Amino acid sequence: MLNLLAQLDQMDGNPIVLKDSSQQLCKKPLLDSCRKLIATLKACNSKTVALFGDNSSDWVIIDLACQQADICLVPIPTFFSQTQINHLFHSLAIDTVLCQLSQPFVAIPNIRHRAQQAVLEGRFQLLQVSCQGCASELPEGTQKITFTSGSTGQPKGVCLSVEQQLLQAATLASAVALDKPRHLCLLPLSTLLENIAGIYTPLMCGGEVITPSLAEIGFQGSSSLDAQQFCRTISAYSPHSMILTPQLLVVAIAAVKQGWQPPASLKFVAVGGGRVAAQLLAEAHQHGIPAYEGYGLSECASVVSLNTRAESAVGTSGRPLPHLLVSINEGEIMVSGNAMLGYAGEPDSWGQEIIKTGDMGSLDSQGFLTINGRSKNLLISSFGRNINPEWVESELLANTVIADAVVYGDAQPHCVALLHPRDPQLADSSIQQIVDQVNVGLPDYARIVNWHRLQQPLNSQPGLFTDNGRPVRAAIAAHYQQHLDGLYQQQAQVISLEDATR
Repeated sequence: MLNLLAQLDQMDGNPIVLKDSSQQLCKKPLLDSCRKLIATLKACNSKTVALFGDNSSDWVIIDLACQQADICLVPIPTFFSQTQINHLFHSLAIDTVLCQLSQPFVAIPNIRHRAQQAVLEGRFQLLQVSCQGCASELPEGTQKITFTSGSTGQPKGVCLSVEQQLLQAATLASAVALDKPRHLCLLPLSTLLENIAGIYTPLMCGGEVITPSLAEIGFQGSSSLDAQQFCRTISAYSPHSMILTPQLLVVAIAAVKQGWQPPASLKFVAVGGGRVAAQLLAEAHQHGIPAYEGYGLSECASVVSLNTRAESAVGTSGRPLPHLLVSINEGEIMVSGNAMLGYAGEPDSWGQEIIKTGDMGSLDSQGFLTINGRSKNLLISSFGRNINPEWVESELLANTVIADAVVYGDAQPHCVALLHPRDPQLADSSIQQIVDQVNVGLPDYARIVNWHRLQQPLNSQPGLFTDNGRPVRAAIAAHYQQHLDGLYQQQAQVISLEDATR
């Protein structure tokens, strides 16, 4: 990436390529900052660097410097729990930590600080550390280890090479086909999708990367969001492209309905991280948000398939990227072509040519991929019908009045749902009307027969959502088990009463 930027610097004048609320950098200052940090890391003999920090231009500088110096980088999501961070440090031979002075790094048991110094004009602190834990083996060529919280909360480290990351970015640049795009990073940069598609791809295209802090975007903690601040930030930077989760797309559409006007500059908004209802995407386009659904996973270096301005099919996640081969085996999506090097500390996973994704889907005659949800989330009713809850949830969430929807019904005669409306004043009767409308479009076995109104959003409660906005179903079920049991008891009483009156 730095070599490419240096070449572009000789060709293109002096445009801004990277900025946040406190600094903006043209190519030469960016290259100089990276080279200065590389010299510091080499002087410290850094081999594996953990990066703990908010979204910022400095985050990007650290990422590019480690890539150029062939130093293994481990981005740590700032919302990781102490337990997750402990697991990460106990399983990797981390020798250096780079953390923001404004966001001090939490203490890690069994890690000794050997030396520390200020870097990046004093905005970051470099800590040389000594890990006392048991370091995991890594596959050869590992340059980045990306951790996600997953649905169980136990992080797994996906190992990727420089070549894999840059191949992915170059392929995305060709598919999206935006010349010198101004990209606004709205997801945490520790998210591999934003890291590759939000940083590398725009820079490869001679574009500009904008990295406001998560607080400036409107995030409060790991999941709560100030919708007004979110929209103000988008308006202030007038981006050409953005990446949104389905939940953030719902927030944007709801804001439009309340009077917000999306910037006319927007050309491409990628949506990923969960199933998106076709109705929601159509509504986005109608309101000036050019949203295109995609699908991906870290084990395949982020994006697998993507709808684009040139090729799009409603209700699908687009065609697979040309360097990937996607097939379906007994309903499960299989991907080859740019598979991860393997998981850190799990040699049995190294060198796989085909990734079994655990996602259910299908390919149509035109090669467009449709995602039906996670195989492990599949519900089987007591009548033996297979139901994917993400399908039903996406239909409920297509109505922007609903902020949270989680569907249950495994081994039960029908489905029930936990629902939270965006407006706390919304009447139960209005929620029931939405459920009735959704039920009309569903087969009888997948309809919501009963539901419980949540008094607070799920993302305000720790441990109920993953980092990319997916519900942790087992944790939610355990938390609300009494209410779920009550929904089935209520329905059983109704059926019993009907039988008694016949």
